[in-house]
Amino acid sequence: DSDIITMDYRVRGFTRNIGGKKLFMDCDMTSIQDFIDPATLRRYDAVDINVYQANLFHTKMLIKEIDLQNYLFKKDVYELPPELRLSITSALRKEMIEIYSGRNIY
Repeated sequence: DSDIITMDYRVRGFTRNIGGKKLFMDCDMTSIQDFIDPATLRRYDAVDINVYQANLFHTKMLIKEIDLQNYLFKKDVYELPPELRLSITSALRKEMIEIYSGRNIY
């Protein structure tokens, strides 16, 4: 599973309705999140950055719960002392937040 997800959707063309009128959007889309399984959304913090005038939709998602075992190589998470587990998890979360936000924060 991904820890950080960035999705973009841009409407580039158009279609026509039955009366021949051009439609750049043939559905009432307001968010990419409307098309993501709710079970998936519950696992992430998600934010939309949309430019409706340009028919551009952007969603960023950050995993809520970090499973430290996914980041350890050839080591069981319980082999580490609790303080070290907490320190590593905190460092991972900070790194993820900076990647998610696209800037240095810490």
